[in-house]
This record gives sequence, structure tokens and C-alpha cells, in this order.
Amino acid sequence: MASSLFRTKSIDRLLAEGEATGEGTLKRTLNSGALIALGIGAIIGAGLFVRTAAAIADRAGPGVTVAFLVAALGCALAGLCYAEFASMIPIAGSAYTYSYATMGELAAWIIGWDLILEYAVGAATVAIAWSEYLNKVLEFVGLHVPYAWSHSPFQVDAATGVAGIINLPAVLILGLLTALLVRGTQESAWVNNLIVITKVSIVIMVIVLGWGFINPANHTPYIPAASLYTTPEGITHNYGGIMGILGAAGVVFFAYIGFDAVSTAAQEAKNPKRDMPIGILGSLVVCTILYVLFAHVLSGIATVEDFRSTGREASVAFAISKYMVGYDWLAKFVTVAILAGFSSVILVMLLGQSRVFYSMSHDGLVPKFFSHIHPKYHTPYKSNWFFFIFTALFAAFVPGDIVGEMTSIGTLFAFMLVCAGVWILRVRRPDIPRGFRVPAVPLVSTLGIFVCGAMVFGLGWTNWVRLGGWLVIGLVIYFGYSKQHSKLNTAA
Repeated sequence: MASSLFRTKSIDRLLAEGEATGEGTLKRTLNSGALIALGIGAIIGAGLFVRTAAAIADRAGPGVTVAFLVAALGCALAGLCYAEFASMIPIAGSAYTYSYATMGELAAWIIGWDLILEYAVGAATVAIAWSEYLNKVLEFVGLHVPYAWSHSPFQVDAATGVAGIINLPAVLILGLLTALLVRGTQESAWVNNLIVITKVSIVIMVIVLGWGFINPANHTPYIPAASLYTTPEGITHNYGGIMGILGAAGVVFFAYIGFDAVSTAAQEAKNPKRDMPIGILGSLVVCTILYVLFAHVLSGIATVEDFRSTGREASVAFAISKYMVGYDWLAKFVTVAILAGFSSVILVMLLGQSRVFYSMSHDGLVPKFFSHIHPKYHTPYKSNWFFFIFTALFAAFVPGDIVGEMTSIGTLFAFMLVCAGVWILRVRRPDIPRGFRVPAVPLVSTLGIFVCGAMVFGLGWTNWVRLGGWLVIGLVIYFGYSKQHSKLNTAA
């Protein structure tokens, strides 16, 4: 039994599947430019415009910029490993596929199950942020969605005492974007490219125009002394000091998770061995520079107390409206653009999730239902609609802070396995051609595991428990269904 848990999928077979064409296969339509745009589309979004303020308020104050650099280091190390895997095994499925080829079926199942936290729960997180900014846009024309219908049952309006019931706007945007994904990847990428241009422009405008409104007092001290802070939901975090910075790095890590979504589209890249490393690393470098500058400006314009109270929701628009006198037009423009930007993030996350389960279904670990391809659009449409229901439940009934941190810890765990997988495959299969090679293995792999593990540690025990519970559910499903239906098992 033990040996069957660690059986690996043949890399030669994976490569043969990647070369397959015809009915029932994904179309190769994406070049390196489209992949970079896809990565930026996923990266710049809720992590920057929402989670940054949460990290300032709850964990690190203005030291959030240091946290972004720590998170970027972890992403860069893992990104190098992703780039080697994607250039070597250009197959849909991301870390799941890579783990199956290196560490065996059980590890592949764990990572595939874990990736739901990254993509599906991540999409729910961004949908909740989309709902917040929608209400901000509606306020410009004198409208709003009532608190009860735009917040989860676990949230209460501090000003009025009204409790949330369901987040309907979040469900709405998930449904619309799922329908777009069913229509086709190429069409989705075209829409995404337009939104990416808008988002990058907004980030640059806030940096350039906001720099003159930085109040040096808000950056003093830049890294606060270590203490404890309890959120409005009653959760206590380390604030300031090394643990506060590590915790903030884990929180803002959510802002980076989109770059590995590029790897899930490997089977739809025109020239994956060349295009995948460019798409992954190119999008990561561009966004890291913008993130550090943006966080420095945002934490300098508004105070920590602002982000803990009235500025907690739609924080960027709040900071501009309150402190950047004469720039009300920018607050409105930013709000509308962020709303569009969040849409592209959700789009890429839903794309990534359906492609992971497409691969798992091909391997028999989940039902064949998830790999059914639409006869006209050549997309895994049944999987798309299933995950719409799944993500909608999270978006409708769970607060954004909780699902955001669940997403971060799930992704960090996936990154650690990818770093280990590159090292393992260098030892086991050094003969396989690699379009891109990670320099200084095993040093880079080990550092990637260490840095990502430090951020997992910084996120605290409540998130460790959530991740542990999620993995237990996954193991029950694996031993109850997946192990018996695995194609490697039936072949044996």
C-alpha cells in the first residue's frame, strides 16, 4: 500500500499528453506577452488594494513595505522553481502536475486539494473585495447595497449594529466571470489585457500623485515595536517587530499568488518552454516594484488608525478622499478601475482552479465530470460551473479576512512543495531537457522552503488549524474515492 501512495506519473507520458491535439484538448493560443499580462492581471488586485491595508492595520504598520519584500523573496525563489517545472512539463495543472511527477500520488493529491485554497477560496476573497468597491462606486450616484445583503453573517456594522446576511454582489461577479470563462480562454485573455493596462495605470497614478501627500509622521517608527493587536472580529495578532513583519508578509503574500496561475495555462501556451519562464518571472518583477512603492505611499498618506476603523473597507479610495485634497476625481477613477481590476483577478483564479481539476480528473483522482470539454468552446465548462457554486458559498457567507489568510497559507504550502520537487527531479531525472534551469540548486530550493515556511509560521496558529482541517477533509476524500479510481492504480 505504501508504495502505491508514492507512485509517480511518467514524465514521458506527461510530455506526450502535452503534445496531443484534436477534439477534447485545450487550444494553444497564448504567447509570452499574453502570459505576462495574465500574471499581472492576477497579481495586481485585492492583495494590493485590500490586503495591504489589513496588513498595515493588524500586523506591521508602515513596515508593510518590508513585508512585501519578504513576500517577494519567497515568491522569487518559488517562481524560479515554477519556471523550471513549467518549461520542462508544459501541462495544465501547475504544482499538482509537478508533484505527481516527482513526489508521488499522495503528495499530488494533497497539493491539488491545497490549490483549491489558493484559487477557489482566493477568488472568493477577491469577490468580497469587489463587493466593497461596488458599494463605493454606487455611492457616487447616491445608491448602495444594504449592509445585510453585502456582508457575511459573521460581520456587524459597528455604526448601526446591523448584521450581515449574505454577500450578493460577490456571488453576482463570480457568476458573470464564470460565464465568460466558459466562452473561451482566448476571449478571456483579451478582456484581461484591457483591464491590466487600466490597473497598472492606476497604481502608477497613485504612486506619482500620492507621493507629495506622504506625512512623515505616519512612517515613524517605520517598524513598530512588538505588541499585540485584536481585530474587530476578536482575533489577536502579533503587531510590529519581527513576528509582525512575518505575519504581514503572509497576509500581503496574497498579493503575489497570481504569478503561479500562469503555470496552469502551460497547455495553452504557444511555445511553453520559452513563454512560461518569461510569463512567470516577468509578471513577478513588474509587480514587486509597483507593490513596494504603492505600499510606501498608502501607509504614508493615511494613519494606522484609519485602516483599523473607517478606512478598513475600500481603503485606497478612502485614503485619497480624506487626505489628497483636490483629488476627489482620482478617488472615483481609482474606485471604478479597481472594480474592473478585481474582475480580472477573479477571472485568472477561476481559470487556474478549473485547469487543476481538469488535470486531476484526467488522472482519475476526481470524477470525469471535471474534464468534460465543451464541444464548441473547448473549455472545461462543467468544472467552471461547479467551482462557481463552491466559491459563491465562501464569498456569500465568510468574511474576507478569514478567506484571505486561508488562501495565503494554502499557497505558501504549495510553494514549499514545488521548491522541494525541483530538487527531487534534478536528482531523479537530470536527463530531461529544461528550457529554464534554476541556478544553485539545492540552495535556491532550500531557501524557498525556508522563506515560505517563515511566512506560514508568521500567520499564526488559527491559520495552521484551518489548513490542517482542510487537509484532513482532503485525505478522507483521497482514501475514500481517489486512491481506488486513480488511473495509475487501475493500470497497475
